[in-house]
Amino acid sequence: MIDPLAEVVTLLQPSLRRSKLVSAAGSWGVRQAEQGNPVYCLILEGSCRLTLGDDEPMALQADDFVLIPAWRDMLLSGNEPPRPEDIDRHPVELPNGEHRQGTPEGPHEVRFLAGLCEFGSPDAALLVSLLPRVVLVRDEPRLSTLVQLASDEARAQRPAREVVLARLLEVLFIEALRSTAGTDASPGLLRGLADARLGIAIRHMHENPTRAWTVVQLAKEAALSRSSFFERFSREVGVAPMEYLLAWRMGLAKQLLRRGGGTVAEVAERVGYSSASTFSVAFARHVGMPPMRFARVSGGV
Repeated sequence: MIDPLAEVVTLLQPSLRRSKLVSAAGSWGVRQAEQGNPVYCLILEGSCRLTLGDDEPMALQADDFVLIPAWRDMLLSGNEPPRPEDIDRHPVELPNGEHRQGTPEGPHEVRFLAGLCEFGSPDAALLVSLLPRVVLVRDEPRLSTLVQLASDEARAQRPAREVVLARLLEVLFIEALRSTAGTDASPGLLRGLADARLGIAIRHMHENPTRAWTVVQLAKEAALSRSSFFERFSREVGVAPMEYLLAWRMGLAKQLLRRGGGTVAEVAERVGYSSASTFSVAFARHVGMPPMRFARVSGGV
């Protein structure tokens, strides 16, 4: 059976844009101000705090891996609230390539890898909406080997270190999403897949997007009443069932149109529409332009 998470990640095309090895002590704080890209942080030693928007600060400790698929107002800081003048101060670059925040001398209180990723897909915003807004992985045995490898590579000065770190962090990205498919995840695809009954319906949508699905049919696949299925799906996934199916169909349609995967009528049929005109209306409403125009500006024709 098709794996929905693998399909979403494949369409997202995640890659590492840049990363830094950072140590810190004293009063310090680093904000993430670049919009539209995912950020991650892997704590190697010590502890610190992560604050997202107006949320309560989140305590991070050694071996924690945090991934934020879509940018939010984010502050990474020491365990005590930093002084305003110590936020975003230019770090001191040490001889080993490490960046030092806060007090430049003496032992560090925390050491971490932090970086910015990017999604190759032009439809990242659509797909990211299916993911949790924040992923925190800790005490996960499957990730321990990857974390240790990344930690060792970050400390060493081996040839091609940046290339190896990039590959390891790409795998960490995918494994972190997979490991967070539980009730502690924020609403999204992962929480839906973690629900045994909803997971069946989601996999059917991905396996056969051409079928004229209705809420009643999907509820039957999930062995739930229509009302229970609709309420449960909306709560766990964060969108209504038909809204999720539409988002997935539009993601597939965009990919086909960009790659020149057939006429509008053929694309319509491959994503579950009975006619090119019905598909064109839905596509234009969802994307903001007709399919043929999208194909032209995307290089598909």
